[in-house]
Amino acid sequence: MQLNPYLSFDGQCREAFELYQQLLGGDIALTQTYAETPMGDQIPAEARDRIAHTRLIAGNVVLMGSDAFPAAAEGCGRYAKPQGMEVTLGLDDLNEARRLFDALAEGGSVRMAFEKTFFAEGFGMVTDRFGTPWMVICERPA
Repeated sequence: MQLNPYLSFDGQCREAFELYQQLLGGDIALTQTYAETPMGDQIPAEARDRIAHTRLIAGNVVLMGSDAFPAAAEGCGRYAKPQGMEVTLGLDDLNEARRLFDALAEGGSVRMAFEKTFFAEGFGMVTDRFGTPWMVICERPA
């Protein structure tokens, strides 16, 4: 079994996943717009270029996401900001953890500065510019 985060966006999915690929490496294995789905001819013009599904594979990590339909679309999923969860990046390299934290913080908001804690060499919490909440941790050696 594999547990994978699935992120939702309000029109910024493509831009967000391009950043995540740049930061995490790997390959965007699939990106499909709503226009490219079997229901493509029924999609409102303002939603045609939104991402219906994308998948980033970086090592043994799979991150998936999509754009919600515009709020005006009837009967479709509406965008809601993430709450009650964070995507966690666990790293063994403190410098790499700090680099990723700083990059995710650009244009976003730091909720807890990246610093040494009683449980980690480095830990911080940030919401990136796309609204995705992240925790970055470099745990102490056992």
